[in-house]
Amino acid sequence: MSDIAVTVNGQQRPLVGTPAHATALDWLRDSGLSGSKEGCAEGECGACAMLLATPTADGGTTWTPVNACLVPVYALDGQEVVTAEGLGSVEDLHPVQEKLAEAGGSQCGYCTPGFACSMAGEYYRADRTPVEAASAGSATDATDPADESCPVHDPEHGPNGFDLHALSGNLCRCTGYRPIRDAAYTLGSPEADDPLQQRLARPAPEPVATDAEVDGARFVRPATLPEALRVLRDEKDALLVAGSTDWGVEVNIRGRRAPLVVAIEQLPELRTLTIEGDVASGAEGYVEIGAALPLSEVEKRLDGRIPLLAQLFPQFASRLIRNRGTFGGNLGTGSPIGDTPPALLALRASVVLASLAEDGSGVVLREVDLADYFTGYRQTVKRPDELIKAIRIPLPLATTTAFHKIAKRRFDDISSVAVAFALDIDGGIVTGATIGLGGVAATPLRARATEDALIGKPWNIATVKTAAEILRGEGTPMSDHRASSEYRSLMLNTALLKLYSATVIESKEVSA
Repeated sequence: MSDIAVTVNGQQRPLVGTPAHATALDWLRDSGLSGSKEGCAEGECGACAMLLATPTADGGTTWTPVNACLVPVYALDGQEVVTAEGLGSVEDLHPVQEKLAEAGGSQCGYCTPGFACSMAGEYYRADRTPVEAASAGSATDATDPADESCPVHDPEHGPNGFDLHALSGNLCRCTGYRPIRDAAYTLGSPEADDPLQQRLARPAPEPVATDAEVDGARFVRPATLPEALRVLRDEKDALLVAGSTDWGVEVNIRGRRAPLVVAIEQLPELRTLTIEGDVASGAEGYVEIGAALPLSEVEKRLDGRIPLLAQLFPQFASRLIRNRGTFGGNLGTGSPIGDTPPALLALRASVVLASLAEDGSGVVLREVDLADYFTGYRQTVKRPDELIKAIRIPLPLATTTAFHKIAKRRFDDISSVAVAFALDIDGGIVTGATIGLGGVAATPLRARATEDALIGKPWNIATVKTAAEILRGEGTPMSDHRASSEYRSLMLNTALLKLYSATVIESKEVSA
């Protein structure tokens, strides 16, 4: 394993002797790169953010911010990362660092390296373009980030095209976000001779097959899907890891260790997105999403074509998490409070499971309706020798959809309750209804009694009030530190009323 190494800030650094369970953050700090900090150790504060070189569709590279505290360092074998130290130096600050300093965007400085890395990822985003001035001679200075009445950008996007959601996973407890936002909004475009900008024209590193064993613990990245399935079949203790946004927390917070970790997030067969049929026309077909394709990449490739998922993505953790998190990981844990299962249930999705043929000659696939996938608390029908290959969403899509997430924070929080609706309303009559629920039972589930109460009924307030009372009683909500059982039931009750109000307002706007 002497050739196992990571390129950090342009310098190749070997991983020889590094524990198999080590995170990228621990390894970086042990290597003397202490700019990356540990704040929460579970991907919620962003103090550990670093930039990872990932491929683009045209064969180039993009700088993707990720949480170093969650990524197993061996998952970076052969890959390339940039830390805060690699952005600039005391003598030659990077533009992001310079603007943060000018705007007073740092006090204690603990969170600043993470902010700088996340901000740099947005700084180098290829499609970030300045917003055109709303009108010539406007009385408002359209480039003033401190002006809330600026007519050319909304509160979450700057006049320079900077998307504040890029910083949604970075927390600061002393500076305040206004100067950080001001710094972000004054960033220009990268200069042509910027080394990190020039790097984007070249291909990102290819995935590297890895097999490292240290002190009896082993980390494996198989080269192909059949190899991964063979490991699952032969090694009963094998633990599958994709984005590691869940397992990384277990390692850091609970001290969990696994004798064998199998990384599958780079397998090409698990990173596809296929559309069979025309989503817009309502023709029959399906959308198949690879189980290991990062959620940020899914969001980008779908580009709003599945409106229910378009509502879900911004509410799923933070951009840092979505840059690594996957559908396969969210479903594979079997958690009853994952955000994607309610939406996928409402979309009538199925799970494509893969295993190795008995004679080892190929891959065997089986498709399971997601409504039948969960069998108990963190239990599913997936066998130990299987992995999730893809999620398949049938077409046509429902005409009226909505995703409601009830949490203590607007962004970057775990659901207390999640409700997803997919209704077909034709001539004022509900002709189809699928409702997915999360956080109200030991598993994600379909609200079948409520669906039955809606189908065939007129879409009016009387129907909705009756169905809302049924929805209140769906599941078996419990009380915990996030919400009481009574509160969860109440949120179920109001969710359908909220959806109805939104459709009434929308219909009025259309008729006007």
